[in-house]
Amino acid sequence: MKRPKIRERIRSIAFDLLGQHPQGLRYSDLLRKIKQADPELNPNTVNNCIWNLEVVEPDRVYKPVKGLFRLVEFKEAVPAELPAEAPVNTQSKVREEVFYPLFANWLKNDLEEVTHAIALGGNTFRDRWGTPDVIGKAESRRSDVIKGPTSIVSAEIKSDLSGLVTGFGQACAYKLFSHKSYLVIPSQTPDDELTRLDSLCQIFGIGLVTFNAKSASVPEFRLIVRATKHEPDLFYTNRYVAHVEKELFS
Repeated sequence: MKRPKIRERIRSIAFDLLGQHPQGLRYSDLLRKIKQADPELNPNTVNNCIWNLEVVEPDRVYKPVKGLFRLVEFKEAVPAELPAEAPVNTQSKVREEVFYPLFANWLKNDLEEVTHAIALGGNTFRDRWGTPDVIGKAESRRSDVIKGPTSIVSAEIKSDLSGLVTGFGQACAYKLFSHKSYLVIPSQTPDDELTRLDSLCQIFGIGLVTFNAKSASVPEFRLIVRATKHEPDLFYTNRYVAHVEKELFS
């Protein structure tokens, strides 16, 4: 259990930051700003203190939309969504694998599509149909009044613009065993290609997310199309998820 003084200090910083942002802050932005305010704080400790801030402090904080924290005092004063921030540009190329855990965290805490997610990539599934870069599960919480079945969410991340078509095909293939599938592409994608992928993702029910492929510190994941839930072939769901059962369900 975290020491009360640390928990109270972290939440105090969080409330101060939310007070400075009437429109609210998404989980990843709030986490980043708290770490900037006090670099000595352990990121895991910060996460444990703020991930359910609207639950432990319902009189002070609420979520107007998934993943967005806002002070109750600003409830009627501002619109529900944050304006898009300008992407941070850097010159160095970041390895694609670096974004896997970052997106897994965003998928859980900002988009709230899953209750747990892990980074995969490589050849974990040992199948030519490919392995998702990120896979997660969505389960009902104990506090939920109405509980539903477990669902699987997969994602394919492409940081290289030359791999967009391949990435779309992989995201389609993941629907074989996933209830939802996401394609995550650079925000630097040319408008004409982004428009094509936007339309294709809507047609095939695949989620589309953009991110700043040049910055691992501020990837700026942005939802373009939310994935449509469907029923996969449970034979393949069980076959593939068995490879990561311990990591995903323990």
